[in-house]
Amino acid sequence: MRTKAFIGAAATLATAALLPAAAPAGASSATPTPSGQVTVNLVQVNGSGCRPGSASVAVSPDNTAFTVTYSEYLAQVGKGAKPVDFRKNCQLGLRVNVPQGYTYAVVQADYRGFLSLERGASATQKASYYFQGMAGTDRRSQSFWGPRKGDWQVSDRTGIEALVYAPCGTTRNFNINTELLVNGGNSDTERTNSFMAMDSTDGSFNTKYHFAWKQCPVR
Repeated sequence: MRTKAFIGAAATLATAALLPAAAPAGASSATPTPSGQVTVNLVQVNGSGCRPGSASVAVSPDNTAFTVTYSEYLAQVGKGAKPVDFRKNCQLGLRVNVPQGYTYAVVQADYRGFLSLERGASATQKASYYFQGMAGTDRRSQSFWGPRKGDWQVSDRTGIEALVYAPCGTTRNFNINTELLVNGGNSDTERTNSFMAMDSTDGSFNTKYHFAWKQCPVR
């Protein structure tokens, strides 16, 4: 479902996207950002919130971050919703290609979208991250409660001391698992609808992942 408020929010976020972004908390300037080409390829896309072809990725021109944009990532409950619509998830496998001599970690992830929650309803956004074949998953979640209607945004930040870098000299996919959950609670789900979206038809809603860079030891 889409409303006039949703369209207005998209326009607001599109304008905000043109403004300079503040440096992510915890980012370090010890290693300069590499000037060589950085590419991110989607090698795996699974989940009810991101069917193949409904997610895209792009690297910022300055190599400081990459963004993921979805075209149908929306969870909802109540009038007009199917029983399975209360939960949507997306599992992405990314192949990050970096200049020789460098490795990377993700120091911050910025999620945003639009939600409409009736009184008594709630919504939760979840995310986890890990490198293929490596132990340790960073899990985060954020909840919202109705009544609420408008833009939402959360940031997952990792301290420098806790960053996990991709191993030097080998290629491992960076995996991102996200989830949207909407709970009708004691709202009138027979007559009303509550939803949470992390999708976009015009590129104004996206998820931004900020790189932290490190030079690999010389062998």
